[in-house]
Amino acid sequence: MLMTKFDFPVRLCKTFGVSMRKYLSKALLTGLFFWGLPVLRNASAATSPDPGQVALAVARWLEQAHYTRKKLDDEMSQKLLTTYLEALDYNKLYFTQQDVDEFQRKYATSLDDAIFRGDLSPAHEIFNRYKERLEARIEGNKKLATKKWNFSGSDSVELNRQKAQWPKNLAEADKLWTQRVEAELLQENLNEFKLRPPDQTVIKRYDQVLRTVREMEADDVVNIFLSSLAQTYDPHSEYLSPSEMENFNISMKLSLVGVGAVLRNEDGFAKVMEVVPGGPADRDGRLKENDRIAAVAQGNGEFEDVVDMKLDKVVEKIRGKKGSLVRLQVIPADATDPSKRQVIEITRDEVKLKDSEAKAEILDVQDANGKTTRIGWITLPSFYANMSGGGSAKSTTEDVAALLGRLKQEGIEGLVMDLRKDGGGSLEEAINLTGLFIPKGPVVQAKDPNGKITVSSDTNPGLAYTGPMVVVMNRLSASASEIFAAALQDYGRAVIVGDERSFGKGTVQTVLDIGKVMPFFSLGAADAGALKLTIQKFYRVRGGSTQLNGVASDIVLPSRTDNTEIGEGSLKNRLDYDEVAPQRLSEWPAPLFLEELRNKSLARIAPDPEFAYVSQDMKRLRERIASNKLSLNEKVRREELADDKHRKEERKKERAQRGPLINAQVWQLTLDDVRSKREKLESVAYERNREKHYLDEDPEEAEIEKKEGPKPPEPDPIRNETIRIVEDLIRLTKQNQTASVSGGN
Repeated sequence: MLMTKFDFPVRLCKTFGVSMRKYLSKALLTGLFFWGLPVLRNASAATSPDPGQVALAVARWLEQAHYTRKKLDDEMSQKLLTTYLEALDYNKLYFTQQDVDEFQRKYATSLDDAIFRGDLSPAHEIFNRYKERLEARIEGNKKLATKKWNFSGSDSVELNRQKAQWPKNLAEADKLWTQRVEAELLQENLNEFKLRPPDQTVIKRYDQVLRTVREMEADDVVNIFLSSLAQTYDPHSEYLSPSEMENFNISMKLSLVGVGAVLRNEDGFAKVMEVVPGGPADRDGRLKENDRIAAVAQGNGEFEDVVDMKLDKVVEKIRGKKGSLVRLQVIPADATDPSKRQVIEITRDEVKLKDSEAKAEILDVQDANGKTTRIGWITLPSFYANMSGGGSAKSTTEDVAALLGRLKQEGIEGLVMDLRKDGGGSLEEAINLTGLFIPKGPVVQAKDPNGKITVSSDTNPGLAYTGPMVVVMNRLSASASEIFAAALQDYGRAVIVGDERSFGKGTVQTVLDIGKVMPFFSLGAADAGALKLTIQKFYRVRGGSTQLNGVASDIVLPSRTDNTEIGEGSLKNRLDYDEVAPQRLSEWPAPLFLEELRNKSLARIAPDPEFAYVSQDMKRLRERIASNKLSLNEKVRREELADDKHRKEERKKERAQRGPLINAQVWQLTLDDVRSKREKLESVAYERNREKHYLDEDPEEAEIEKKEGPKPPEPDPIRNETIRIVEDLIRLTKQNQTASVSGGN
């Protein structure tokens, strides 16, 4: 059955879906949930679905149900080959042009025929060549790492090779890799906080890459190939293994059944990176951060050794049914003897992923004249909902409505919705959330492959909040975020602030259970996975699509994320922008004073030192991207590092001299506070500590931070200026209301 009422979070980086980058990631968020990382479950040989039948079903659905309705023909076969090669070797370093030419001759116009025959041998042949090249390359790179380097030459290394040509032959690849190994060694040599000698660090890194690839099984290869097939049609279609679908449901409903621990693969062990507050392991109290899991047992069964086991398989063994028992054999973090073991029994239970819930703050902001304005600030990481039906229901709209109720009780005069880095989620929640702020009316339009237009409307005339409102976004705000912001902009309900434009994902995905469309006699059809398929395009109520163009900000603020390398326009096989007829709507009666707000903001930005820093940083970043080169000369690099260090120290001194740019008292408001009706809220510093982002975190940097302490947070100029903008909007709204009342008398 097609579930067209929801959209999926977009991957906010330039990927080809389930690519090798995910398998070779240095830091994996596991044991708790996986944000888009492949977690591949392998059934026994007797019950596994036939990969050829799965591929055939995926191909047929793409032809028949994808928005473009393109046939999988010779032209698409050529695109599929390119997509698959780049999914495996995204930086074009392992394959040579000779390899690529060979595969072109053999498969450029025949991959489609092979798929329709149920023959996936070309995918395995190409992967085996990749694996062969990688194994040989890593063996050579490890030898290069032990050589003596003087780092005094004039060479440079190419930073990003995704747009480059494949190396012509192995000799040219040797030269490229010699430069890259030299660059890695130089980088470690320049590291002020070395955990081990540079050559050992680099060799260890390559050993991990090799182990990861060697652990890959036939099912993993099929998953990469089928996702490449889907993404040949557009960047947001994707094949999902059964475990990936399970992980998506977890991310959407913000809960899972397990023990509540974030794990990472380190030296063959599943290492505990975090114990989730309130989860079963936290309540038990024995499992600690940095403990290493050596074996897992189900209930009172025998222990199974999990050392050197793929991390996703370890996670599968730790997850289970609510109320069931799992036993963990653990090497304690403080053990002086690595042979020491501790057995920890934990009863699995539901784990709430509260870090991804909507949360709020109350800010009492004082201006230069001592006048205080109370502002509500709601941060929304995603548009979550319980898509799978079971378990505890979860709703973005209900959570935001609950936070709004408390914010209004606290007497806020204006509201900010922070959608920065919100990659989207449930379309239905985006529609319902919009309904909290506008009278009933159309919210979004969608067009199917036949050109039929469907209008989704808010049918509830009730309003949860009617005061001045600002929405802050950036290039990482996508999909459902863009629908919400676009609707409020089209109604004239809120001022949109942030990067020049948002991500630009204007397509609708649905999920098809592949097993249900396979022949009824197929073995293992229940484990055939799912196809995330683009079936519609989004359009604003005024007719323009959010596809490619995104949502343009009413007031643009200098930002480190405002980069054309981020967004739909940077993705391959993207769909085009177009328009449909506009819908009739009733604009919000209160004016937004956009021109006046824009002028006031520009006047503040010009002398703002923090925005000056942002502009300087972005200029250097653009120059670095344009040159795409990094020097291999140690003297040059040390001078660059010294310049960077001096710049940071100067900025630190300047910040200390001028003090905070915003004078605000802040109280944190969580959903737990609302549910418990807590009267006294926690007071927090305006410049909050950095949040943990394990997926973006280098494991070695994490270890350094544990020893050296957390880095001090930097000011957030976007946040500062957004507060000033909402202050202006509050004042102008009050003046307008006063003038209206006076005029009426």
